[in-house]
Amino acid sequence: MTIRPLFAALAVLALAGCAADPAPNEQLRLTGQALEQARAVGASADETAEFKQAESKLAQAQAEMAEKSFKDARILAEQAELDARLAEARVLTQKSQEQLNVLNTRIARLRKQLAEAQ
Repeated sequence: MTIRPLFAALAVLALAGCAADPAPNEQLRLTGQALEQARAVGASADETAEFKQAESKLAQAQAEMAEKSFKDARILAEQAELDARLAEARVLTQKSQEQLNVLNTRIARLRKQLAEAQ
């Protein structure tokens, strides 16, 4: 009968050990990569609000890391990664729309030339 309390105590200790959040080093690395990718396609804090938010949240996450608040750091880093990916998607969408507009202009010009030639 004394074995059960021992197992219960060990289970509580095991759960308490699992509850501690590890340092989100990998998440911070992924967030940094996401910011670099967004920057590579043309996102900037001056033009894209999401990119500015991503940079701000990454800075906050790094501050939380310094304070050993790993859970908050992980959450902020995840949010920053998503903001950076959204900024990248917005820039790519805008560039695609601009290319589509150029192509539509060229098509209209060609149609006009064909109509005049007939």
